[in-house]
Amino acid sequence: MDSLTALIGLPGFVAALTAAILAWTGANILAGWAGFRPPDPPPFPWLQDALSMGALYVAALILTTQRREDKLAGQREQLILELAILNDEKTSKIIGLLEEARRDNPILADRIDNEAHAMSKPADPHSVLHAINDAPVRRD
Repeated sequence: MDSLTALIGLPGFVAALTAAILAWTGANILAGWAGFRPPDPPPFPWLQDALSMGALYVAALILTTQRREDKLAGQREQLILELAILNDEKTSKIIGLLEEARRDNPILADRIDNEAHAMSKPADPHSVLHAINDAPVRRD
């Protein structure tokens, strides 16, 4: 479905559609001038119906593709959030281990590092979720 929507979005599609419309109208006009009964005489009701039907299908394709893209974007955002939380937990663990190694090292002077202590605690995922839900929605 995405490939069909991508095909419709190409400039070549517009050119092909224009050529097809010109060929259809030209063939019907020439048939009338040549004395034959044109299959779709002006004002070309079959062409109008076909273009209306095509517009309906294109609109449905675009909406379906957009809905799928929105769903994928939501899943991507969820994955990024989960990876960020996991990364925060790993970083906190590393800082905690470094602080423990520093405290246990007899060569280094033992001191209290409040910043390192605070950084060694991972963020609470539930607090992050509440902050996200409470944040105002941006309308770009």
